[in-house]
Formats: sequence, structure tokens, C-alpha cells
Amino acid sequence: MNTIDARHDTALATAGWTIIPQLIRMDLLDSLVEALQPSLALRNEIRQRNGVLDNSAGTLHHLLMDSECYVELLAEFSVLEPVFKRYFDGNFVLNSYGGVINERDSRSYVQNVHRDIRFGSDSRRFMLNALVMLDDFTLENGATHVLSHSQNIQQQPADEAFYAQAARATGKRGSVLLFDSRMWHATGQNATLAPRRALTLTFTSPFFKPQLDYARLFGYRNLDQCNAWMRQVLGFNARVPESLDEFYVPVEQRFYQRGQD
Repeated sequence: MNTIDARHDTALATAGWTIIPQLIRMDLLDSLVEALQPSLALRNEIRQRNGVLDNSAGTLHHLLMDSECYVELLAEFSVLEPVFKRYFDGNFVLNSYGGVINERDSRSYVQNVHRDIRFGSDSRRFMLNALVMLDDFTLENGATHVLSHSQNIQQQPADEAFYAQAARATGKRGSVLLFDSRMWHATGQNATLAPRRALTLTFTSPFFKPQLDYARLFGYRNLDQCNAWMRQVLGFNARVPESLDEFYVPVEQRFYQRGQD
């Protein structure tokens, strides 16, 4: 594991993005790559059944409990906790856990210029993106376009201006791209014959609703397996009580813990 130093904090605060090189170990990356295709097949089956398959090629959502390796990756993210806490100036939870298989000539919504949160604050950050490179990210295979310093630009830039000015987030397999979710960005076009795969996680302040109920998906029956990091990031410390019996309990047993603001 790399030592995470203050340079990444500075980059996030200024340019709005940073790459932590080769953070994830190779054997875990291999397991994640192996799990990704069956996960995509499952989601495509559901999307086909529900009539929402268009413009979604290679995109995956809510992978957490598909395979143990997805849970293991989230546990490995604990090394980033100091960076996350400094970014949010406090606690945070998992908001989404997805992935992208970017293949030659594929087309999906992630290739449009976009940002992942539509509002911001001069005094507080609400959302952070973390992209895990499961393959090398190169200019040829569709490395992400990121418009540096765009976290405070409300108006979507025209495509021509965006692609002329955007940087490319290239990196070796296992590297992690972190960026302010207000950044304008787009998945690049893959011009190679090999897929370019990534996992895309987002984290938010604890009072934001996650895109899926990850605490329930993970299961209360598995709560005793969670260390402090997993309990926090899965949202078990920011739950809403369901009854008076759940509300009137000692502080340490409450679902909604202090510091979740």
C-alpha cells in the first residue's frame, strides 16, 4: 500500500482531482476483473426485462454484494480514510458502487460530458468520486477526460471547449483516481480491441441518501463482521430508527451516531 500524503489533499482542493498510483494489490484486481462480466450479465438481464437497456452499454450499478471481492475492495479503501475525512471535514458514507466496461465502439451515458452532483458550496464538499483502474488507463483505451479546476463552474462547458482543455486521467492498473464530484468529466472512447475496465465508487456526507440501501443490502446479520471503517462507510452509523424501542437505547447502540453531519 502507498503512503497517502498531503499532496493529494492539495490537488483535490485546487485542480479538483488526483491519482494515487497502484494502490490496489494485483490479486484483488484479478478477482474483481473476473467478477465483473457476470455482474454485467445480471444487470443487462434485469435492464432488458424492465425496458431500460438503451444507452447503458458496459455500465454496472450497486455491485457490493455480487461477490466477496467487491466487499474486500471497500474494506481496502480504509487506507484512504484520512484523505476522505480531510476532504469532507468529517464523516462520510458510500453513496454508490458501480463499474464500467469500456469497449471499442461502445456507447453509454458516461461518455457524455457531465458532473455527478449538480450543486455545491463554497464552504463544504458533499461528494467525492473514486475510480479504481482495473486495467491500465491510456489515451488509446479511453482514459477519463477531467476538466481541471471546473468544480466551481456551474454551466456545462460546450463539448468542443471541454475536450480541448480537459486533462486525461492516465495511470497503471490498480491506481485510484479521486475527484471532486462537481468536476466536469467524461469517459473516453476506447480505440483498442481490449476492454478498459474500472470500478466507480462515490462517497457523500452521511446525511445524503445513498443510491441503494447498502446497510440493508449488506445485512444486519453481518454487522458483527464489520470493523469501525466498514460500519461507518456502509451507513450503519447513519441509519434511521424504525421504532421507539430502536430509538430509546444507549448512545453506543443507536443507529444514528454522533458526528454524522
